[in-house]
Amino acid sequence: MSRKSRTVLTIVIAGIMSLCAVHTYAQQEKGFSSEDLGIRKESLYDESSETPLHGEPIRKEPGESKRFERSFENSPPLIPHDITGMLPIAQTDNLCMGCHMPAEAGATGATPIPKSHFVDLNTGMELGGNLDGDRYNCMQCHVMQTTITPPVKNLFKGEFRDKKGNYRSNLLDVLNEGVTTE
Repeated sequence: MSRKSRTVLTIVIAGIMSLCAVHTYAQQEKGFSSEDLGIRKESLYDESSETPLHGEPIRKEPGESKRFERSFENSPPLIPHDITGMLPIAQTDNLCMGCHMPAEAGATGATPIPKSHFVDLNTGMELGGNLDGDRYNCMQCHVMQTTITPPVKNLFKGEFRDKKGNYRSNLLDVLNEGVTTE
């Protein structure tokens, strides 16, 4: 090994040792362990004793509970009723459709499925009142309302362009907003 190579290697090793010393000093000085990082006070490397909080699902029948506002414009609304007996949801067997199809929603008081679900978003082709094949699995986007106290207060405040956006989707109307084609 040449003298120049040995010098470079010595400098690299000295640099690494310095970084290790600084890291060790900072760790001792601050004293952060994996239990000190994050919200929970358990090791981040062991999931055996920690279970996620899911909250208690709303167990009211359809039409009986209060709907929560959407989190932000066009976010999927939460399911405000019990879904016991409605699962599994399959493309050919979807009990949600009985109340939420636009033709039925007025009579049942349910939130109608928005126009965006009846369009193939890949092609822009309207599907003549048929649900897009990618949209039958409602729980892919929609989850049940639950009662839960979050460990950290959520300060996020979604903005809506109009009051209808709190409970209705206008995604198809605004999807290409600001997009120009040449």
